[in-house]
Amino acid sequence: MMKDVDFSRDKDLAKDFLQNYADADGQPKYMTILQDVANRKIKAIQIDLEDLFDYKDLDEEFVGRVTENTRRYISIFADAIDDLIPDPTEALPDDDHDILMTQRAEEAANDSNADATDPKQKMPSEIKRFYEVYIRASSKAQPFTLREVRASHIGQLVKISGIVTRCSDVKPLIKVAVYTCEECGFEIYQEVTARVFMPLFECPSKRCNVNRAKGNLILQLRASKFLKFQEAKLQELAEHVPKGHIPRSMTVHFRGELTRKVSPGDVVELSGIFLPIPYTGFRAMRAGLVADTYLEAMSISHFKKKYEEYELKGDEEEQIARLAEDGDIYNKLARSLAPEIFGHEDIKKALLLLLVGAPHRKLKDGMKIRGDLHICLMGDPGVAKSQLLKHIINVAPRGVYTTGKGSSGVGLTAAVQKDPVTNEMVLEGGALVLADMGICAIDEFDKMDESDRTAIHEVMEQQTVSIAKAGITTSLNARTAVLAAANPAWGRYDLRRTPAENINLPPALLSRFDFLWLILDRADMDNDLEMARHVVYVHQNRESPALGFAPLEASVLRAYISAARKLSPSIPRELEEYIATAYSSMRQEEAKSNSPHSYTTVRTLLSILRISAALARLRFSDSVGQSDVDEALRLMQMSKFSLYSEDRQRSGLDAISDIYSILRDEAARSNKMDVTYAQALNRISRMGYTEAQLKECLEEYAALNVWQIHPNTFDIRFIDA
Repeated sequence: MMKDVDFSRDKDLAKDFLQNYADADGQPKYMTILQDVANRKIKAIQIDLEDLFDYKDLDEEFVGRVTENTRRYISIFADAIDDLIPDPTEALPDDDHDILMTQRAEEAANDSNADATDPKQKMPSEIKRFYEVYIRASSKAQPFTLREVRASHIGQLVKISGIVTRCSDVKPLIKVAVYTCEECGFEIYQEVTARVFMPLFECPSKRCNVNRAKGNLILQLRASKFLKFQEAKLQELAEHVPKGHIPRSMTVHFRGELTRKVSPGDVVELSGIFLPIPYTGFRAMRAGLVADTYLEAMSISHFKKKYEEYELKGDEEEQIARLAEDGDIYNKLARSLAPEIFGHEDIKKALLLLLVGAPHRKLKDGMKIRGDLHICLMGDPGVAKSQLLKHIINVAPRGVYTTGKGSSGVGLTAAVQKDPVTNEMVLEGGALVLADMGICAIDEFDKMDESDRTAIHEVMEQQTVSIAKAGITTSLNARTAVLAAANPAWGRYDLRRTPAENINLPPALLSRFDFLWLILDRADMDNDLEMARHVVYVHQNRESPALGFAPLEASVLRAYISAARKLSPSIPRELEEYIATAYSSMRQEEAKSNSPHSYTTVRTLLSILRISAALARLRFSDSVGQSDVDEALRLMQMSKFSLYSEDRQRSGLDAISDIYSILRDEAARSNKMDVTYAQALNRISRMGYTEAQLKECLEEYAALNVWQIHPNTFDIRFIDA
């Protein structure tokens, strides 16, 4: 049994708390907020449960009652605020609410006949308020998953996390209906607490009752009080769903100042009151005793803020300023991406540039040039493509991960559905629309049906999704960077076939990717040993081996990238000729080679410009430098490097020349002029060459004065650097 609660005493406790609670600096926290409300600077008053816990004059029972009967205590706090709200200290602009309230006060003073005891004519306190009160759950409390919210939580303040899958439009919700009577001229007030209400038709005032006059009531919309109302669907996060289950969802109601705070695709933490909503009207007959539940939201906090909304805290600004001065920041940021994955340094650099992106350009005639980079990782099984994709989605503030076989064309773009709230046909955004201003990662890209893959063409270049379905003809924004991972046509890369046969994607799609990265899994003893050691270390210690510096946290990466994305670097005039020459020479090379490795089109030129701008952003520079263009060209070259090295072998380089290039690379890698005979023998024997071939190579190149050989140990010293 619940004890009888003295609500008037609780109201006094609430007043005492609001008046005397001081923050860490000793300032009266809530009285300052109330002054801002009186001056019409803000409309929402958020009362933190943590503050109630901290306030010494409140017992735990009071805080318990607030948590368990939140809806009632919101009205108690609102009554307390009505008594405490100070007079405005600034001149206020005239708004409809104030003018109406002044008129009502004057009428009440002049009208001596009005019967003050008539409850319907008594002005409800709700209509006088120009603010909203919310009680926010403690930020230290762990959020529930949707499955953990049970019947025992009904009426209580709960905190849950999930992903928003659908939002309705913002509609007005009536809070107090105001009528005027044609007979007696009085204003009649009707408070609305449920989602449905029965309007009054006959005047209930005492004067009309005494006169036996059935006064006709007219609803006054200008004088009534409406609230902004929005309904959203919250779905469980993938990591909270038990194996083999379907994710659960919950309806969330946002009112007043909390509307328009979330959009589909946001991962949020909500605190609110868990309430039942009984079915009404015809649905009640079908539903029987079943009621629906919903969450009335009290506060919203986003897990990952969008880059534009990212506000740097004091220490973060200093940290980013320090990082920006670091000469090696480009490498450090790249190596901080998925540090537990061995190698792939250039790929990580490309993925870092994907996160940074280039500025969007809008021309005077309205034409848009995209700034987002698109990357396709094509490679053998087991080279950690999916793992890289998953990590990028974790780092990006807005990311959607999907696989090719499990995605239909409609699932990627948009589906037309019937909205249960308004019964209208609405568009529900697919993966690409949910990832607007973010990254969409598509795994198993090669396994997608051709008809579904065509949905991506428009998104990748025009960055819109055009829909003509069920009488809805529209174009949705999908300003998203596409990160795709695919396997070659025969599962593994077949070196006997041409790249075009292996890649097995249409040229129209390939030319839209800024990087097509070919990752081949070659047997190389040194590399394989290092990788095996790395993987074993990660398994033993559950952390990545030392990189020579502490890898940056995902939050620091996000903060750095958000600061970099604020810049819009331009290309100086002196670089025009350099870029043009580089592009034309790429086209010439492709024309000479009969088997094209890539489809070099004008899009490739735009890719070079985009990558260079992203590199300039990372340096916090306002203009693109020649070093940025060189690095962009190098990354494009490296993405096809494994193919070129294969071509060199196939073009019939003899064993002697090959051994020479291996030894030269070995010397270049160690930055020394000397290579010992043991090193050389070890290196070439792994490549399948014999000691006799090595000796032949040493003699041939010693005769050409390329290197000197020690007469006893056969060690090699290069003559020219």
